[in-house]
Amino acid sequence: MKIAAHNYSNETDTGATFPGADDFCSTKQAASIIGVSHRTIQLWVESGILQAWKTAGGHRRITMQSVNRLVDQRREALVPSSTAPVAQQPAPSTRKKVLVVDDDATLLRLYELEMMGWDSPIDLIKAHNGFEALIKIGADKPDLLISDLSMPGMDGFRMIRTLRLDPTHAGMAIVVVSGLDKTTVGSMGLPADIPFFSKPVPFRDLREAVERVLLPVQAAAVEH
Repeated sequence: MKIAAHNYSNETDTGATFPGADDFCSTKQAASIIGVSHRTIQLWVESGILQAWKTAGGHRRITMQSVNRLVDQRREALVPSSTAPVAQQPAPSTRKKVLVVDDDATLLRLYELEMMGWDSPIDLIKAHNGFEALIKIGADKPDLLISDLSMPGMDGFRMIRTLRLDPTHAGMAIVVVSGLDKTTVGSMGLPADIPFFSKPVPFRDLREAVERVLLPVQAAAVEH
């Protein structure tokens, strides 16, 4: 028997508590609350970032608990770091966003220090696993993703598959840096068109790959 969300009672005769209508929202409402597109909400539901269920009519109902958790995470992500360098009159149309994903906090800091020294119009965004990366991809829309593969929760393979299956992000530029060897990575299904680098991170080669993707004119000038 179908029980609509608005028919939920807060308590049964036995004292067990069930969620009420205010505990759920539609995908449209979630998009408005979080401040992202409807398609991004669908992507987060499909990847498990937002918890949801479907009515008999096929409509998604998302738990407000997971929506509120994402709102808090986005608020924290948007707070600028007190140690972050202040860009000198950046040109929004030319600066590029690079999302780096790795579960090693020390390595993320090393990425930050190295890329700050590149003197390139790049803004760095960091994430510690695939779930957090998908959240920041929907919120910040980075131009390039640099990711590890072996991470707790959602690993890099699953994250990349999720992105490639989504029309909005299927063409996103991706570079992989992993402790796994190239043969193993290939056998586990990493798309052949994604550049691969082995750890320890070869920052010189990585810089060339990043600038080739994001700054092709500048990269060509350096090569010549």
